[in-house]
Amino acid sequence: MRNFEELRVWQDARLLVNDIYKMTATCKDYGFKDQIQRAAVSIMNNIAEGSESGSDPLFVRYLKIAKASCGEVRSMLFLCEDLHYCSADTAISLKNRAILISSSIQKLIEYLNKSNNQESKS
Repeated sequence: MRNFEELRVWQDARLLVNDIYKMTATCKDYGFKDQIQRAAVSIMNNIAEGSESGSDPLFVRYLKIAKASCGEVRSMLFLCEDLHYCSADTAISLKNRAILISSSIQKLIEYLNKSNNQESKS
C-alpha cells in the first residue's frame, strides 16, 4: 500500500496546481482559466487515483493520463504567454516545472513496469 501524499511527484504537482491557480486568479477569460486549472488538477488527481487503484498496471494507466495532462498544461502556458495573461518568465518557469513533473512521472512508470516484469519472471 502506498500513500500518494508521500510521493514527491504528487507533492510537486500539488505545488504546480497552487501556482496555476494564483497565476489565473484575476484572469477574466473563464474558458482559458477553467481549462488550465482543470488540466493542472488532473495531474495531481490522477497520480492520487492511480496510487489508490490497488494495482501497478492501473497505477501506470493513471500516470499516463497525468503525464498527458502535463503536456496540456504546457500547451496552455504557451497560449497564456501569447495572450499576455502571464509574463514570459512565469510561463517558462511553470513549463519547466511541468516538464520536470512529466519526467518524474515517466520514471515512476518505468519503475512500476520494471517491478511488474521482475515479478512475472519469478
